[in-house]
Amino acid sequence: MRLGLFGINTDLCALDPRVAADVAVAAEDAGWESVWTGEHYVLPDPAVPASPTRPDTPFLDPFVALGHLAGVTRTLLLGTGVTVVPVHPPVLLAKQVVTVDRISGGRFLFGIGVGYLEPEFRALGVPLSDRGVRTDEYLEALHALWTTSSVHVIGPRVSISGVTAEPRPIRPGGPPLHVGGASPAALRRTVSRAHGWYGWAVTPEQTAAVVTQLAELADNLDRPAELGRLEISVTPAGRDPLDTTLVAAYADAGVDRLIVSPPGRVRRDREALLRFVRDTPAALLG
Repeated sequence: MRLGLFGINTDLCALDPRVAADVAVAAEDAGWESVWTGEHYVLPDPAVPASPTRPDTPFLDPFVALGHLAGVTRTLLLGTGVTVVPVHPPVLLAKQVVTVDRISGGRFLFGIGVGYLEPEFRALGVPLSDRGVRTDEYLEALHALWTTSSVHVIGPRVSISGVTAEPRPIRPGGPPLHVGGASPAALRRTVSRAHGWYGWAVTPEQTAAVVTQLAELADNLDRPAELGRLEISVTPAGRDPLDTTLVAAYADAGVDRLIVSPPGRVRRDREALLRFVRDTPAALLG
């Protein structure tokens, strides 16, 4: 089991870059495999039923935050959990991804999703209704920008022609793609395009059900051989304390990576957060 730390660009890590750097270095030293960002550019105020957190929760731009952390770490993987693809113009997103990938020496993990928060989409001037098909078109555009010269991608929502984007990602085709979400479209996207699946706030039982669905889809969809075995990453549901028994249950469900979100009070206290980072790997994995 590999451990990832969620929220490296939120709460106190968003307010003080020194704290974020200290947390990332401590995570690398303690044996965490990766750190992961959340992504919200604005939050509904007042909160709506779908709100993920309080309106006053600070979030840094994920790519800027990971670029900062790339410079203070050596081996720690850096992931977005997740980038809401349809709100990003694909040419700009392609450049942001490549920038973090390059300055980190290929340590970037590209977690993506289609999003769900209508007030945020509205504030960004993007329709929520077509977010799934928009995501697929944008992913095609990203791949073209990362792999071809004189790019020509024309579709209902994308018009890119006669341009080349350099530099290319370190890994041919782009960084490892991890798809979030458990809808039928998200699972098909996972099998056909991605290196891994990322489940948010799921139990071992829910994870096992998704792993079964992914295996069934793999029998009926073309999966490029270069993607390899599908990795399973999850952020555990918060109902039960995370301990060795629960970690074993996730492992039995097929999980390769637990992306752990520290409790809210811990994320807002520097010393408590550093203790959590230093102590958790030994407590969970021995």
